[in-house]
Amino acid sequence: MSLVVVGSIAFDAVKTPFGERERMLGGSAVHFALAASFFSEVRVVGPVGADFGDPEYAVLHERGINTDDIEQVPGGKTFFWRGHYDYDLNTAHTDETQLNVFGEFQPKLSAESRAADTLFLANIQPDLQREVRELCDEAGLVALDSMNLWIETARDSLLRTIAAVDIVFMNDAEVRMLTGEGNLVRAARAIMATGPRAVVAKQGEYGAALFTEDSFFALPAYPLEAVNDPTGAGDSFAGGFLGYLHSQGDSGDADEGVLRRAMTYGSVLASFNVEEFGTERVRRLGRGEIDGRFAELKDMTSLEAVPAR
Repeated sequence: MSLVVVGSIAFDAVKTPFGERERMLGGSAVHFALAASFFSEVRVVGPVGADFGDPEYAVLHERGINTDDIEQVPGGKTFFWRGHYDYDLNTAHTDETQLNVFGEFQPKLSAESRAADTLFLANIQPDLQREVRELCDEAGLVALDSMNLWIETARDSLLRTIAAVDIVFMNDAEVRMLTGEGNLVRAARAIMATGPRAVVAKQGEYGAALFTEDSFFALPAYPLEAVNDPTGAGDSFAGGFLGYLHSQGDSGDADEGVLRRAMTYGSVLASFNVEEFGTERVRRLGRGEIDGRFAELKDMTSLEAVPAR
């Protein structure tokens, strides 16, 4: 059984009110894979340049992530993003983007990746997402993430791609933007009417909401005293969510209880991601810490009084 992610691998330069880093490992595929690796075996598909070396591969290999389908372009440079956050950490401000090898990315999947049981199409151009989806036609569970750029510039293509997946991850403003619905419930139902069986609306520091045909589930974010860098939080959320679902076996038919636990693990992984910069906190993370925070978040959201631990 394999979990495959197709997306960006990057170097990020980030400044927040609480610190800055000039060059650190990032990208949607990296953050997703690190989070998912606590639950499942993960294969990464994405391009890097000649500047991506042993130290970067080591971050992935330490977590047992398969990098055979990372394409290293001779003489190329890895995708680079520079951005900053003000005190509103829900909003990233892009200062510089160098697409480099990512600008001509054409996903190349090995036979092992094409045989994926679970597939995550990270935030890339919708036509590429759909091409990968068609290559992985035996996947029992397929999810995608997207953003306002593709809604504005490739809406029809994005809608065709969404119709071929099972779960859609977007922030709540993008869910509304895609459908033209001001109400989040109606907007999520409009997306599900096109094909997906679930919509996850990410709401930053306020948590996330899960919509299925028969139910609704909302979960707050884990309350933190220190938030230093929210970059990659959404992909870490998706990694925890899908990594846990994949670990449960037949994730294509997961019941509501499994989906809710997946939401909770997603929130937990995102909470660790934002405590430090880039991959710093997740690299030191242990499964015991994850399960402990899962239990705490479960207690916090219970209607019954919970004795102090």
